[in-house]
Amino acid sequence: MIVAKLNSNMMIPDFSAKVNSCRDCKEKSCAAATLHANELDQVRENSRATAFNKGDMMVHAGSMTSHIIYLKSGLVKEFVKGANEKEQILQIVSKFTYLGLPSLFGDRVNHYSYAALTDVTVCYIDVNIFNQLIRANGNFAFEILISVSRDSLNNFHRFMSQSQKKTFGRVADAIIYFSKIIFEKESFELPFTRQEFADLIGLSRESATRVLTKLKDDGILSIDGRNIGILNEEKLIQISKHG
Repeated sequence: MIVAKLNSNMMIPDFSAKVNSCRDCKEKSCAAATLHANELDQVRENSRATAFNKGDMMVHAGSMTSHIIYLKSGLVKEFVKGANEKEQILQIVSKFTYLGLPSLFGDRVNHYSYAALTDVTVCYIDVNIFNQLIRANGNFAFEILISVSRDSLNNFHRFMSQSQKKTFGRVADAIIYFSKIIFEKESFELPFTRQEFADLIGLSRESATRVLTKLKDDGILSIDGRNIGILNEEKLIQISKHG
């Protein structure tokens, strides 16, 4: 696959490079896997591949939705800014996910900002062809609906849990979220700073750090910089449930 590299100071991708063939892509989404050969050719003609460096802004809230972004690799944070420009991270998005779907089906304005937490590769798909495929292919539309519904339910339950739990429960929830949902393993490297970790769970950096240190001292977690390992999953789940 040819990838057009994005300048770190740019937000608008260089669309000079096309995807070679959507038919042969090994990083298709479940939705794209339902498309017929001629529909995949339509996507190829109306999409471009590009890459972002870690830390690059990909989408600013308030911009118009002209393309759907398909995340082929890497991690992205979805966030909004509130009073005093304080950042609230809504979720961490992993590979094989479409960004911007709520805005597509809403008012065509991006309500969330997206930034690369790692180096990422993406495909920009023209919003008009994306809508056309949804109308023409019921299986594709069904998979997109599943994706939107799953993300909405996951976020709903996570925010409800966060609002009802105290500090230890929130931190435990976040560690389990990274372990089970994002990385699917018990040891992983946090993709962002302690401040961003605190922003994700609605705590101050000092409070989040204090809890992580306590969980390490109690033998529940191993922590070395950003590297975290779950040593006592049963205890961590108990804290998540009752914290």
